[in-house]
Amino acid sequence: MDYRFLGASGLKITEITYGNWLTHGSQIENEVATACVQAALDAGITTFDTADVYANGAAEEVLGTALKSQRRESLEVFTKVYWPVGPKGPNDTGLSRKHIMEGINGSLRRLQMDYVDLYQAHRYDHQTPLEETIGAFADVVRSGKALYIGVSEWNAEQLRAGQVLAKAAGFSLVSNQPQYSALWRVIEAEVIPAAADLGMSQVVWSPMAQGVLSGKYLPGQDAPAGSRATDKKGGANTISRFLDDTVLERVQKLAPIAAELGLKMSQLAIAWVLQNPNVASALVGASRPEQVAENVLASGVVLPPEVMSQIDAVLGDCIERDPAKTLSPETRPA
Repeated sequence: MDYRFLGASGLKITEITYGNWLTHGSQIENEVATACVQAALDAGITTFDTADVYANGAAEEVLGTALKSQRRESLEVFTKVYWPVGPKGPNDTGLSRKHIMEGINGSLRRLQMDYVDLYQAHRYDHQTPLEETIGAFADVVRSGKALYIGVSEWNAEQLRAGQVLAKAAGFSLVSNQPQYSALWRVIEAEVIPAAADLGMSQVVWSPMAQGVLSGKYLPGQDAPAGSRATDKKGGANTISRFLDDTVLERVQKLAPIAAELGLKMSQLAIAWVLQNPNVASALVGASRPEQVAENVLASGVVLPPEVMSQIDAVLGDCIERDPAKTLSPETRPA
């Protein structure tokens, strides 16, 4: 497993991060989730990503329990704050000082840890002054409860404004966590150039476009039983934009490209995002331990320029590039 630096910091993370968004505490049983975490550790992954909102805290609890026997210093653990948690009261969401301070304490309690390596703003909060948000994150760092601060799905203007305030407060934003895949490239035009200038990396989610780039969804056929597209708890909503027959037909044409390289389609998709030098890591989840072992084989794969061009040609106008689609809710969701 290869490591990359996170932004301009001295922190190294595995270029494949194990994430538990739609699985732990929700889609799969805790015993299977623990087995997936162990499979990640066995494969050399030391970087793990979660959030307080995932399964309303249960995902953090499952991850914390699964990692409890590990040497804490040998892990890089990420979590996030913004979306509604708990009883979802008026202050149980957003990036106010109150919610950030209470959020980090709740996350550490559920994770059974004294600190997280990276604490991330899960979205941009349009209803809280940015100065208040950055000031609260600065205090979280000074308290030792988080070593680094990142964000998720912030646009280029928000990244620049946040970094100016962060540096004035004595720390730096080191990362952004956006959706990014061969099909979803909305960060390429503006976010990636801004992040590179600001000393920030991308830790990308959904490198397989919610599983579509694995090739398991076939045009004109029902989604496989038990797949994300059949998960009414959340997965079905996020994948729906890719379940168009034209998209699925184009994706199937990637199969011979992957085969020529000796890769599975899922590995090709993960390797594709890792070709971008501003990407520090690709977030990959799993519902079965063997998926983890399969996905990590994308680490260290170098795709020749001609293969990158082939992928572009195959996907063509199915690729989403509009930078305006990097956005956060205008109002808090609770």
